Order: sequence, then structure tokens, then C-alpha cells
Amino acid sequence: MARRIGTEVSLAVADAVKMAAPDVISAYPITPQTHIVEELSEFVANGELDAEYIPVESEHSAMSAAVGAAAAGARVYTATSSQGLALMHEILFIASSMRLPMVMTVANRSLSGPISIWNDHSDIMAERDIGWVQLFVENGQEALEFTWAAFRIGEDKRVMLPVVVNMDGFIMSHMIEPITIPDQEVVDAFLKPYEPQIKLDTADPVTFGPVGVPEVYLEAKKQCEQALLDSKAVVSEVIDDLNHTFGRQYGLVETNGAEDAETVIVTMGSLGESVMTAVDRMNANGKAVGQARIRLWRPFPVEEFMDAVSGAKKLVVIDRAISPGSVNGPVAQELKSVFYGRLDAPEIVNVIAGIGGRDVPVDDFVQMVELAEKGELAETYTLWGLDSDA
Repeated sequence: MARRIGTEVSLAVADAVKMAAPDVISAYPITPQTHIVEELSEFVANGELDAEYIPVESEHSAMSAAVGAAAAGARVYTATSSQGLALMHEILFIASSMRLPMVMTVANRSLSGPISIWNDHSDIMAERDIGWVQLFVENGQEALEFTWAAFRIGEDKRVMLPVVVNMDGFIMSHMIEPITIPDQEVVDAFLKPYEPQIKLDTADPVTFGPVGVPEVYLEAKKQCEQALLDSKAVVSEVIDDLNHTFGRQYGLVETNGAEDAETVIVTMGSLGESVMTAVDRMNANGKAVGQARIRLWRPFPVEEFMDAVSGAKKLVVIDRAISPGSVNGPVAQELKSVFYGRLDAPEIVNVIAGIGGRDVPVDDFVQMVELAEKGELAETYTLWGLDSDA
């Protein structure tokens, strides 16, 4: 029977990983994801989880160990944040190019410098092009359930790619929330046993990751790109089953607010819940405003997003990362490319907010909409929180 508990979200993620029964966990501590791997180490040490726990000397080693274990056919998990993700950088591309399923939780945190342990999306936005399936969650229940979805998506023989689940550091990772944990049998039925499609075998030796000479490199990269694009259909299928199994209503892009809204706020991650409150408040005051919450970041769900904002005249896109030297933040860049050349394209207004853990109260989102509708926000992007902007 499902049990409802109040727990820290990081510990709920550790519970989800335990229930997924990974064969190998490679771990290196970094704030704010450390509680996840600490809890998993206790599960392994006290016999609750039968897994090989590898405490490594760096995040680069953590991802290297994960690649090796996945190549041997293991179900693999790791977690990191910020500079740790950056240190993994070169190995992240190897995991996807070798088509090695694994799951990684990223407790999103600002990149240095200056040194910041607080939340924004600069870490994962610096890794947009690693070839992994990339998901965003808004609360602890989603973090729990999308951990299972991530294993199933990546291990599907039609996908065979690593998957990252992004949850905002501290704002989510250290928050205590009421979370419903289903029976193990329900999780087992949803997740299904892992059957690796390719693996190292001394009885049938193969070479993984050989030199890609010019005559094959392009083809290899195209295959990985196509696999990532094709994974969207599997992600959608798995989310549909997740909804059926756990009684949810998740989507690749989710909407709320006024159905006839001409102004729509676009969010990813935990700020989405604050924006929901702002949208409800504006709707109650007679202002027709909507919200589109992006859950799947890579591959980007173009058709689903366009359907979600159909009819909107103005998109207020909230970015949680600066793209230095660009005229927009990463999400706004993506959306402008999606709508480029379309006669029915909405106006896209970009607000970069919550950088380095800066608080963004509900009232600020109401103010953003008011300024956007008056045409008083910058044509490129507005860096919210500076005295000249707020």
C-alpha cells in the first residue's frame, strides 16, 4: 500500500533510486546533491540495496565509472551539481555517443565565479549539447516519479541514451515536502527489468569508442542525433504510462491559466509553481494570462510547445541562466528558433530571473507581465533584480 510521508526531496530521490534497484552507483559529494548519494551509501551499507557503490575521487571519475559500468550492462545511477557537472563535461559526450543508458540527477546550482552554492540553471545550460535526454521537475513528487521514468526512457531499446533529471538545488533538493511513495510492486511493474542491448563481454569481445576517422565520424554523430530526436516519442509514451500508473497528468509541456490567454509565461523548474500562483492571482483579477511549463528540454518538444501556446500573442520567457554574449537566455533562444519565419509567431520577451539563488517573489511575475504588456521590457533580455529593471 502506498505511504505518504514528509521528507526531504533529496531523500525521496534516493528512495526512488533504491526502488529502481541499480547495479552500480558512482558517487562524489557536491552541494546541494550530496544528501542523495549519502542516503544511497547508507542503503548499500545496511543491506537495503544490493548495489556496487563506488566512492570516486572526482566527478570526472564518477562519470567515467558510470560509463564503464553501463558498458558492462549494469543499471547505473549518479548525481551531481554545478562545478561537478562541469568537471564531468568531456565524459558526458562519451556516454551518449556510446549509447549507454544511465540516470543522473542534477541538483541545479550556479556555476562559479563568484562561488555560489545557490540555485539557477547555468550548470545544465552549459551542457545543453551533450546528447542526453534532459527533463525538468517542479516538486518532490515529480522528482521521485521521474527518476523511474528516466530509467525506463533511457533503457528502452528504441532509445539507449543517458537521461538527466534536473531539480532545482536547495529550493527543491533540501525542501521537506509531503510525498507519496508507492509499493515496490507498482514500481517494478512500471519500470520493468533492464535488458542491455549492447555490452562488453569477454566471450564475445567488441570495441567501444574507437577513433572516429573523418569517414565515419559524421555518420556516428548523425546516428546519435537521430536517436535523441526519436526518443521524444518514447518519452511521451513513458509519461503516458506514468500518468496511468500513478494517477498524474504530466506532459512534455504543461499548461494552466486562462485558455484564451494572449500573454503566456514560459517556465522550467521550480519557479513554475510560483508562477502558477501569480497566474491564478491575475486570472482572479480579470487578466487573461496563461502559463506553459516545459518538462522535456532535450529533445525539445517543438510541436507540443507550439500547441501549448497556440493563440498567444506574447510569451514572457523566464530564463534561469545568462548566455554570455548572446542577445537572449538559453530558453528564449530556443523558442525564437522554433518560431522563426512563422507569420503567426508570438512576440517573445525574455526575463532572466533567479540568478545565483536570487529570490523571485510571486508579485514580481505579476510585474513582469504588466511591463511586458506595456512594451517596457528590453528588446533583448531583462536581467531581473537589478535596480534598473525591478
